[in-house]
Amino acid sequence: MRISARADYAVRAALELAASKEDAPLKTEAIAEAQEIPHKFLEGILNDMRRGGLVLSQRGGNGGYRLARPAESISIADVIRVVDGPLVSVRGVRPPDLSYTGPAQSLLPLWIALRCNVREILEGVSLADVASGALPSEVSALADTPGAWINP
Repeated sequence: MRISARADYAVRAALELAASKEDAPLKTEAIAEAQEIPHKFLEGILNDMRRGGLVLSQRGGNGGYRLARPAESISIADVIRVVDGPLVSVRGVRPPDLSYTGPAQSLLPLWIALRCNVREILEGVSLADVASGALPSEVSALADTPGAWINP
C-alpha cells in the first residue's frame, strides 16, 4: 500500500485541527507552517475535506478551518478516502471488481484480505487517538513487532 503525499498532508492538517485548543478556526497559513505543507497544496486539500464534510470553513478576518465533528468520530480512513478515494485498489480498480484465472486466481482473496486489514487499522484509529498519542493497543502491538521498522 502506498500513502500519497496528498493523504499524508490531509491527515497532518486534520491532526492540527484536532489538536487545536482554541475556539477560533485555524488559518491555512498556520496549518501549513506547523506541518511544513506547501500552502497552495494545502488549500486544495482543505477544500476537498470541506466538500467531504470533514471540515468547516469560515470566511473573514477571523476565518479559517475547524473539524466538522468531534475528532473522536473522524477516522484516519475517513480523511484518506476524502482526498484519495478508496483505501486499497489494484490498478485503480477496487478488489471485488477484479477477476483472475489460472494460477493467479488466489490473488483476489489476497487483495481482499489486504483491504480488510488496512480498513481495520485505518478505520479503527481516530484523529483524537493520534493527536493524543494514545493509539489503540492493536496498532501499537503491530508497530512493536520485531522487524516492523525494517525495510526489506
